Amino acid sequence: MGLCGALWVSMGLYGALWVSMGLYRSLWGSMGLCGSLWVSMGLCGSLWVSQVTWSPQAPAPRRQRRPPGVVTYDLETPPGQKKDVSVPLPPSYSPRYVEAAWYSWWEREGFFKPEYGRGRVSAPNPRGVFMMCVPPPNVTGALHLGHALTSAIQDSLARWQRMRGLTTLWSPGCDHAGIATQVVVERRLWRTRRLTRHQLGRERFLQEVWAWKHEKGDRIYQQLRQLGASMDWDRACFTMDPKMSRAVCEAFVRLHEQGLIYRSTRMVHWSCALRSAISDIEVEKRELPGRTLLRVPGYEEPVEFGVLVAFAYPLEGGEEGQEVVVATTRLETMLGDVAVAVHPEDPRYTHLRGRSVLHPFTGQRLPVLHDPFVDPQFGTGAVKVTPGHDATDLDVGQRHGLPCPCVLDDEGRLCGVPPPFLGMPRFRARAAVMEALKERGLFRGVTENPMVVPICSRSGDVLEPVQRPQWFLRCSALAAAAAGVVRGGELRLRPPAHTRTWLQWMDNIRDWCISRQLWWGHRIPAYFVTIDDPSVPPGKDGDGKFWVSGRTEDEARAKAAKRFRVPPEKVTLRQDEDVLDTWFSSGLFPFSIFGWPEPSEDLDVFYPGTLLETGHDILFFWVARMVMLGLALTGRLPFREVYLHAIVRDAHGRKMSKSLGNVIDPLDVIHGISLQGLHEQLENSNLEPAELERAREGQKRDFPNGIPECGTDALRFALCAYTAQGRDINLDVMRVLGYRHFCNKVWNGARFVLQALGGGYRPPPDHQVRGRPGLADRWVRSRLSRAVGAVGAAMEEFDFPGATTAVHRFWLYELCDVYLVRGRTRGGTGGCGAGGVGYDSWGMGYMGCGVWDGGYGIWIWHIAVMGYGVWDVGYGVWDVSCGIWGMGYRI
Repeated sequence: MGLCGALWVSMGLYGALWVSMGLYRSLWGSMGLCGSLWVSMGLCGSLWVSQVTWSPQAPAPRRQRRPPGVVTYDLETPPGQKKDVSVPLPPSYSPRYVEAAWYSWWEREGFFKPEYGRGRVSAPNPRGVFMMCVPPPNVTGALHLGHALTSAIQDSLARWQRMRGLTTLWSPGCDHAGIATQVVVERRLWRTRRLTRHQLGRERFLQEVWAWKHEKGDRIYQQLRQLGASMDWDRACFTMDPKMSRAVCEAFVRLHEQGLIYRSTRMVHWSCALRSAISDIEVEKRELPGRTLLRVPGYEEPVEFGVLVAFAYPLEGGEEGQEVVVATTRLETMLGDVAVAVHPEDPRYTHLRGRSVLHPFTGQRLPVLHDPFVDPQFGTGAVKVTPGHDATDLDVGQRHGLPCPCVLDDEGRLCGVPPPFLGMPRFRARAAVMEALKERGLFRGVTENPMVVPICSRSGDVLEPVQRPQWFLRCSALAAAAAGVVRGGELRLRPPAHTRTWLQWMDNIRDWCISRQLWWGHRIPAYFVTIDDPSVPPGKDGDGKFWVSGRTEDEARAKAAKRFRVPPEKVTLRQDEDVLDTWFSSGLFPFSIFGWPEPSEDLDVFYPGTLLETGHDILFFWVARMVMLGLALTGRLPFREVYLHAIVRDAHGRKMSKSLGNVIDPLDVIHGISLQGLHEQLENSNLEPAELERAREGQKRDFPNGIPECGTDALRFALCAYTAQGRDINLDVMRVLGYRHFCNKVWNGARFVLQALGGGYRPPPDHQVRGRPGLADRWVRSRLSRAVGAVGAAMEEFDFPGATTAVHRFWLYELCDVYLVRGRTRGGTGGCGAGGVGYDSWGMGYMGCGVWDGGYGIWIWHIAVMGYGVWDVGYGVWDVSCGIWGMGYRI
């Protein structure tokens, strides 16, 4: 029975917490096996033995480890029914046997619901409330090991808080992931049917995306269940569910009415591949040391970057050969040049005051500006001015009253330019312009130039700065409030190293572009107004005066009529076709899941939440937006503490990427998969042929024999063991196999204890130890007590490696290698094992349940049905039927 204790550790590690809270002392009294077992890992029952003899001989030599066997649970168990545990345990640990048939029973019994044992969530609980929402996974595809890490950490925390007696809710959900999901669906459409979304039309395309969402969303939830996630599935939310959409609409309208959301034509980052703007935070700035070839979506051949192209502008009215040479990294944009600029103190160009140059392709006169923004050391000291495609040039153009033409359309083709460049894709036009300059004798050479290229993190496209009318959220006041709560200690970031980064970002924030030119997402509840009255001139798209927001079209019409002082029947409205940035709706997640703005019991009890746990890579994408929007819309922080875990990389330290073949489905680690199976998964992906071949080679190199079956408990325990604060995780999947061997050690120890107890064993009704504990008993209890304290302290500090180490050390090197090897058990062995199970339930729930409840029908306490204080006075309530892995459900 003790076997399961180890499980407790893996799954919840929090057993130790019990100890740290003083819980275990009563355990010590009853059967000898002090509650510290809870802490350790179940310290298998042998500790409980009332009669133990300890021989001084050396431990027997270790036997050669045999390959793990595969045993399946073949008894028919209807979904939701409890697993039959009356059959003998298999001779060796088999994840397939242990994990079969448990989860649907746990879910049916409602063990993961905060109402469990208390009727209503609002029922007073002196121990308090713990609420944590999952970072909703994107419905772009299946979960990977990064998601598994998040699940392992959060589940451990949720189970620990249940053990402590708090009203605990871990709320699940999925995110619609506007850009990312639209991209993968578009790729699949093209790969399978050679159709674009524009050929399909908006309505039919959205039907395709919804079908994708249902397929992938169901798989994501199934993966989380397989990982043992103790979530309340009745509260699962999708960010485009009706109640979530109402919250998004309400938030937009409120912020627009307050003047925090506004419409403006400004320079934005534009993805030609997506035909959409993206926010500054979604830009990956890739540094190039010099000439570099990059692949760009829509181009078969790589495109050259990291070079400076020099060409000459003939001086107007000058003699033959008089010219001004400029240099640029974006030659195609010279077709939108409106001036040339030099530094006013550069002696090379003082003679050009008041002069102009001629554009070689349009014939236009371009004035030579003398402006201090020019760096005389860059290139030739003379620069082209293109206000339509550079933020700095836009400022210069506005200072000098210059026009601002745009020469790129939404798809990245040249527009408003003379033939033969009209309609050319931008990078093909780059080569064409160079050839045309050579033909005119104006080309002056190419030099390597280190540069930074803006890359779209969503599409991999090279971004273009262009002016487009968009919706923006004013962030300065919101960011000041978000910085203030951290400085004032109201919001705590862990590890604390992230505090400085948070404050720097908040103190230097820019307004957030929240509109996206997509079809999949929350359509913006804003309407362009046209007034059927000659006294009101037509408005422009970028003029915020002609835009109104509304929860309904009638509300928007009433607002427009009031603003322009006309009857409602003279108002014509056109709703914006754009959608909101995904992070806008995700930023509302902590309160929109409870039905905000409508009042609800859940909103009263669970908002603000207790903890936000997520990866540090989305600190500003998501965490910052939740804090800013939560304060702005509810007046309260959405949570009081943030724990940021590391990012999972492969064994070589590389970022997980499908094109590298190193993205691993956690179910493949749990169940095992052959190399051929990994290859077949790639075949069903959206990878291009070249990427597909590269991914295959990566899989052959990293997994030549496939991935062995490791099981859920071993995977979870391994991920928690890897989670060192502040460092990324280079995860070698094969090391998870080592923790599967650890599970096997626990299993063998449990079987040893069960055999020693015999099939008819029952603990004494008064739970008292028979006889005086010997030296061995006292020693092992002290080891257990120390382990319990170590686990409790580690969990308080989010030190998951510390907790797993304490469990591993006690179970393997103190309990099994010393106490069980040297001792012969009899009598009260079972109690000790029970304690251990509770201690380890946070990490290895399946094995804890399978071993404990499978102990030949032996009793087991159900900590879900007992008040926390009971542990101070005795062992508590024993529940023969439960067998749940020490989830610590409370009354």
